[in-house]
Amino acid sequence: MTDLLNQAYDPENFRDQAHRLVDLIADHLESSYNQSDNIVLPWMDPDLRLRKWQDEIGQEFDFEPFWKDTIAETIHIHHPKYMGHQVCASLPLAGLGELLNGTLNNGSAIYEMGPVSTAMERVVIDWLCGAIGYGKKASGVLTSGGSLGNLTALLAARQHQSGFDHWNEGKIDGFHPAIMVSEESHYSVSRAVQIMGWGEKGVIKVPSNHLHQLDASQLEFIYDRAIKQGLTVIALVANSCSTSTGSYDPLEDMADFSEKKGLWFHIDGAHGGAAAITPKYRHLTKGIERADSVVIDFHKMLGVSALTTAVIFKEGLRSYETFNQKAFYLFNNEEREQWFNSAVRTMECTKNMMGVKVYAILRTYGPQIFIDHFTTLYDLGRQFASLLSACSDIEVPIEPESNIVCYRYIRPEKTDDELNVLNEEIRRKIIESGRFYIVKTRIGQKTYLRTALMNPFTSQADMTALISEIRRFGESG
Repeated sequence: MTDLLNQAYDPENFRDQAHRLVDLIADHLESSYNQSDNIVLPWMDPDLRLRKWQDEIGQEFDFEPFWKDTIAETIHIHHPKYMGHQVCASLPLAGLGELLNGTLNNGSAIYEMGPVSTAMERVVIDWLCGAIGYGKKASGVLTSGGSLGNLTALLAARQHQSGFDHWNEGKIDGFHPAIMVSEESHYSVSRAVQIMGWGEKGVIKVPSNHLHQLDASQLEFIYDRAIKQGLTVIALVANSCSTSTGSYDPLEDMADFSEKKGLWFHIDGAHGGAAAITPKYRHLTKGIERADSVVIDFHKMLGVSALTTAVIFKEGLRSYETFNQKAFYLFNNEEREQWFNSAVRTMECTKNMMGVKVYAILRTYGPQIFIDHFTTLYDLGRQFASLLSACSDIEVPIEPESNIVCYRYIRPEKTDDELNVLNEEIRRKIIESGRFYIVKTRIGQKTYLRTALMNPFTSQADMTALISEIRRFGESG
């Protein structure tokens, strides 16, 4: 053992470093919440920032300045004026779970390597299944993100619906599986299909209506056309809600159609599926309990740090069909349907201790913390949309169903193409000024600014200030 290794593993050295780092993080949270730090994104050209950190290598290391610079230079998601991508201002308790995970390093895909986190994960999954309305047969796992969650669910759908062991036997000649999905679906759904080798034909897009929800009246026609083209439709996928506009698909209509045609019904509820646990917004997910599988991200709307995604199945045994492979050094035949070895049901063979941080939050604050967090953010979305709709120089294309709000600054003398350029420029100036963080999207041929209210501390004053900033840059554009 070298002196350097002794120093790196020294518990007292770790204790000192951890205390100092936690103090720095707490100071950062405080300055974000009270906005004494008025910068959300300290903008710097990517190449300049790369060179800055390249130049740091080889220089004498000083613990506190290093961590201070790291915190100061990154995007401040806990700042109330962060209104960008769908990443939550995570509960600080989740950060302590991450500290434990990174230090203990228990790979939680098999029970022997992560016994406590495995048990906690089961408690979390059982609670979520019950909270959305699933029965006692339901089960599932935590996995690393909604993209993996959607892939996992669709692999299970393929295995169950085709009546053929794809995993062990490969492809069937003449069998061309496909799924039906809204044209507003997240790219991870199409990516999952193409990973499975179905090609572009494997994704059948169903048109959306004027509210950007799947148009259920088109399902029969789209399905019949796919069958005539020689495709075997095995699943129907719903958005709860869509990433671009935050719109919810008609779950009950889609569940009816799936039952009629014998399709697997999957719901991509990564962002908004957790509405099902809230008294105020559960009407948006009416019918979710009829889905064969559902994906919900804890790290979007439930205040947990990324990545923490639940993929759950109405019939829990279906989850074992996803990766029905042989790995005798890990599992014997009797172990294949034992809940405590999640590697047989997920992509990960080494998995973070995801269950610990969710369980810690659930046990400390109870389910109400998740309900409060979700409800507060959706309330903020409606409040912001109301403020925008009162502005004669801002267009809101649809009334939001979620905390995702789309809008654009308008000037009557400009064409749509000119307004697209203007709104792109407004966003660029906002980002580079650093005082707010918002993103953009395309709806049809129009560019819209897009805000996701992800921080429960965002206030009406913050929203009003953003509108003023948009106008300031819009009028000068």
